[in-house]
Amino acid sequence: MECGYTLEWYDLIPIFSYISLKGKCRKCGTKLSVQYPLIEGLNGALYVLITAVYGLTLESVLYCFMTSALIALAVIDFRTFEIPVGFNIFILLLGITRVVYLLITGGEDGILLYIVGLFAVSIPLLIIWLITKGRGIGGGDIKLMGAAGLLLGWKLILLAFAIGCILASVIHVARMKMSKDENVSHVLAMGPYLAAGILVSALAGYTMINWYIGSLFSY
Repeated sequence: MECGYTLEWYDLIPIFSYISLKGKCRKCGTKLSVQYPLIEGLNGALYVLITAVYGLTLESVLYCFMTSALIALAVIDFRTFEIPVGFNIFILLLGITRVVYLLITGGEDGILLYIVGLFAVSIPLLIIWLITKGRGIGGGDIKLMGAAGLLLGWKLILLAFAIGCILASVIHVARMKMSKDENVSHVLAMGPYLAAGILVSALAGYTMINWYIGSLFSY
């Protein structure tokens, strides 16, 4: 960012490049943000966790790619209050891949779960966006929940949205109380919380749903 140095492949090895460069630019020596190795480490750890949950399957591959996109868009939205449309298109393509795979392998019966997921949260959010003229929810958030809904299915995307809303209400209120920045009081970047909800739902959604349903019938 300081000197315009074009990164080489050996500058892009997660974590190890940062360590070998001692956290500085190879050309001008400018200190690099610790954000880079932290996010790279988080991304790798989540890859391991996803593989541990789903094994070496197509689902793992799709969720790993989704995770990288969610991490990136969460950081960008937190800083700029905008989700680049490219991330939503990428996640949408992952959802399309899942649907096509079901068609090829004869799993047509389960496709409706994912098609409904495309609209389950995004349509209600779109209605809110129209009623509030864009003040109630961001367009990027609508696209994110639609794309992720196609990938996760309607059950998990509803849970993801609920988790995201809970996290946003708790964490943002805490930030408002602790921060001296006036902007924090009225500007909410929903993307990071929705991304967290999507990830939690992808990893443990059905376990949480089954536990909740089981607890209801136990009374």
